[in-house]
Amino acid sequence: MAPISTPQTPFGRVLTAMITPLTADGALDLDGAQRLAAHLVDAGNDGLVVNGTTGESPTTSDAEKDQLVRAVLEAVGDRAHVVAGIGTNDTRHTLELARTAERSGAHGLLAVTPYYNKPPQEGLFRHFSAIADATELPVMLYDIPGRSGVPIDTETLVRLAEHPRIVANKDAKGDLGRASWAIARSGLAWYSGDDMLNLPLLSVGACGFVSVVGHLVTPELRALLDAYLAGDVRKATEIHQQLLPVYTGMFRTQGVITTKAALARQGLPAGPLRLPLVELTAEESSQLALDLAAGGVQL
Repeated sequence: MAPISTPQTPFGRVLTAMITPLTADGALDLDGAQRLAAHLVDAGNDGLVVNGTTGESPTTSDAEKDQLVRAVLEAVGDRAHVVAGIGTNDTRHTLELARTAERSGAHGLLAVTPYYNKPPQEGLFRHFSAIADATELPVMLYDIPGRSGVPIDTETLVRLAEHPRIVANKDAKGDLGRASWAIARSGLAWYSGDDMLNLPLLSVGACGFVSVVGHLVTPELRALLDAYLAGDVRKATEIHQQLLPVYTGMFRTQGVITTKAALARQGLPAGPLRLPLVELTAEESSQLALDLAAGGVQL
């Protein structure tokens, strides 16, 4: 039974884009994934995104992705939305992943903009429409032109929002003006996909977050959101400012690298990285500890 959703918050409000724990020899750590998922939901997450970029999706196999979805669903699927990342830059492959995720019981799909091949807007429209047609699951688009090379234009978002199963957008575009127009015109549920802009995006109509720093500060993100929704903007701003060192420190280098390092220091499941990602240097590790401590997180 999937957790309760509303049209305004189809996947809840606070989601963490979960890392994929690995064993010391680099294999999938399903037990660790279940323990980490339970920890994150206990901390206050309404949902988890698995097999996203933060889950090292470029270097996990299709079989591993399916195993991970099933394991996380078994651990927390009755308490939290489990959203499966299925995006690739090959529409046929993406449709296969989407159908597999549906068969495995995922509650929703996260579909990133096809990367590297730089399709025009019509190609994006057909790609995302094909995903939405392929299953009965609700779809969250993922607009991150810094990684994909191509933004989803507002007009395209408006067209896609007409599809009954395209219900949300994860916004990592970093443009509050374009977000404002797209929220107003599309009616999509809007999730911040850029932790530094969590509070600003709420102010223009976002409903919640898909966070990386949620691995470490979900209670604070929940408190920020609750304060804002209660009209206490001053308190929300104070929490936002308290978290600035965390936001900055976690993205001095690639976010999977810092997240796994921080979780390992806290004794939580993480494990090594798969190339081309590499571990923090000693200097980077010291800097991360300083940044997190400045934001109230002890390693």
